[in-house]
Amino acid sequence: MKRRHFLASGSLAALPLPLLSEETAPATTSPSRPNRIGVSSYSFWGFQRENLKDIPTCLDHAARMGFDGFEILQRQIAAANEIPDNATLQKYKRHAFLLGLDLMGYSTHQGFLSPDQAKRDAQIKHTIDCIEQAYALGIPTMRVNSGTWGTSKDFDDLMAKRGIEQPLEGYTEEDAYGWVIESYRKILPVAEKCGVVLGLENHWGLGVTPEGVKRVVDTINSPWLKVTLDTGNFLEDPYERLTKLAKDTVLIQTKTYFGGGVWYTLELDYPRIAKIMKDAGFTGYVSLEFEGKEDPLTAIPKSLDLLRKAFA
Repeated sequence: MKRRHFLASGSLAALPLPLLSEETAPATTSPSRPNRIGVSSYSFWGFQRENLKDIPTCLDHAARMGFDGFEILQRQIAAANEIPDNATLQKYKRHAFLLGLDLMGYSTHQGFLSPDQAKRDAQIKHTIDCIEQAYALGIPTMRVNSGTWGTSKDFDDLMAKRGIEQPLEGYTEEDAYGWVIESYRKILPVAEKCGVVLGLENHWGLGVTPEGVKRVVDTINSPWLKVTLDTGNFLEDPYERLTKLAKDTVLIQTKTYFGGGVWYTLELDYPRIAKIMKDAGFTGYVSLEFEGKEDPLTAIPKSLDLLRKAFA
């Protein structure tokens, strides 16, 4: 018997079908749903605490503290120009799964602010390698950057300048936008193939202003390049600037500074930030990036409590 005839003449056809009213129809979004809260491995390690560098150790702490998800800082699992082996990545994925933690973010570094095509090509390859690592880990979104000009002596010098650098001599920001946009256009086919949404962060370089981030994202105009929004990287007028990027955000990284910040401390109003994000329709993950001097094993639980209350 053909399936269509069976459905028309059989007992299923006699069953009344319920009508969906406005009350019973499934909602496509739930504005009251709390955001899930994750934590970046960077919160534990912070580039300095070697006893908290091991990813399984950080995963154990995150699960014990009650987080929903976990964001991996790529530099924490791979030295410069090194690709982590797949066996190691699968062990991380298994460990997180058995703890009930989502691996929900992969935070990477790259820079395209160079007139040297060979250097940009090397950064394109590095970023593609990172996308494939995120894919192997089952992670759906990856933080990416524009990079910086490299005209500061070091990161401390960059922070002393409030994140604002002079371009390389003979070049302008217009050149930089061209390099960054061209590079991500070459990268995005791999992101789409792997199903990894890239989030361009407001992270120095062209990302020091919301207009800079939006110019790149809007020009490329792809569902595979959106925004990773960092609450601690707009040092002036943060709420107005965060609002400008909220609708394009796929992951928000939330800074806390218990014990005082290493480079600076921002007094951030998280209930206000949560309202900005909810008004923009953001229902995704909130990822903690603890950046204070207090012991992370005491400061991170306090940060989780702060974020749970704000984003509930």
